[in-house]
Amino acid sequence: MSTSALNIATWLTLLRIALIPVLIGLFYLPWPGARVMCALVFLLASLTDWLDGYLARKLNQSTAFGAFLDPVADKLMVAVALVLLVQNDPEPWLALAAVIIIGREITIASLREWMAEIGQRRKVEVSWLGKAKTTLQMSAITLLLFAVDWWTEVLQPLGYGFLVLAAFMTLWSMINYLRAAWPILMENR
Repeated sequence: MSTSALNIATWLTLLRIALIPVLIGLFYLPWPGARVMCALVFLLASLTDWLDGYLARKLNQSTAFGAFLDPVADKLMVAVALVLLVQNDPEPWLALAAVIIIGREITIASLREWMAEIGQRRKVEVSWLGKAKTTLQMSAITLLLFAVDWWTEVLQPLGYGFLVLAAFMTLWSMINYLRAAWPILMENR
């Protein structure tokens, strides 16, 4: 890998991946405030998602490696946090929301890979809906991580509400991507 692929935006993305074991460790530490720290780590990682994209555009440092790594970091972080939350509160509707979100990410990543193979990647590029969905997911997860140990009676219902909205937007964005790809998917190749 060339050093030009390792710019500040890419380092922020790598930091997001490196924070995943920290997130897990803090979630399971039996210390007072550990889960609040876990929520702060997730919030920091979420902010780096916005910051790395902003810096890559602002500093003209977009790279193929960064474009590949950024969504991987996001998906890993969200999936890990959702698994932690479901393990902590194994409610069926929470598990369903997590399955919808994680399943959509796998489906759309596979769709994008296949569309790229056939030269049709532009039909399934990230949209404003996908960005809004990601913001809602990260907000919901941050609130729910804080709610595990702190201000539960207020943050938990708010986080659950955001997560339900995020699951709805997740399905909506998946349907939009599949609709855009549907004619190509139905072709006999």
